[in-house]
Amino acid sequence: MENEKKEVPRPDKGLLQSPELYQYILESSVYPNEPEPLKELRAVTASHPRASMGTAPDAGQMMSMLLQLVDAKRTIEIGVFTGYSLLRTALTIPCDGKIVAVDLNVDTYEIGLPIIRKAGVEHKINFIQSEALPVLDKLLETSENEGSFDFAYVDADKINYLNYHERLLKLLKVGGVVVYDNTLWGGTVAMPEEHVAEEWKKPGRQWTLELNKFLVSDSRIQICLAPLGDGMTICKRLI
Repeated sequence: MENEKKEVPRPDKGLLQSPELYQYILESSVYPNEPEPLKELRAVTASHPRASMGTAPDAGQMMSMLLQLVDAKRTIEIGVFTGYSLLRTALTIPCDGKIVAVDLNVDTYEIGLPIIRKAGVEHKINFIQSEALPVLDKLLETSENEGSFDFAYVDADKINYLNYHERLLKLLKVGGVVVYDNTLWGGTVAMPEEHVAEEWKKPGRQWTLELNKFLVSDSRIQICLAPLGDGMTICKRLI
């Protein structure tokens, strides 16, 4: 698409500080195989005032591969926004696959919903307008749900990432994967406090630092912090 070549991605997410290098990755690896519904959803989301909240296309590409590697059929998504990562998942899992998708904001979800419907994958999605903790607790009330999910993606309120983690490990099967987004917090996790710009000095930075410290010491999982988007930590349940 011609307009994709004119796109100038923000270089402040992740470790790629060169817009030209990031654009090369997108044009040589991501965009050529990106399904048309995802291209359409990216274009629709681009005009939203909070478009930067959307999952980066290269991160979405990685999610597709992870979903395929674990042969995912049942998944959980916490934080939906306009649905780019949700649509990625729905297009990747089998026809009888199911996604429990949770977000407080149904308005942003409805931005992408017509595209999801047109792609023919709405039947795979159970969208729940709610805070995530009550939904996860409700799932855990049914013993059959424990160890039954293959994959989870978390891109929501950072204060609850550790709370989500404990519940998701119970819901995921051994060998299942959970991915946490924004674990580099604009690159500021590696900066001394006095060098962090005011816009990044949110409580989320401290919560992210605490999450990263906890995950690396959690013997129940194997982790990989990938410098995609704003940092994505991939956790595989071991026990």
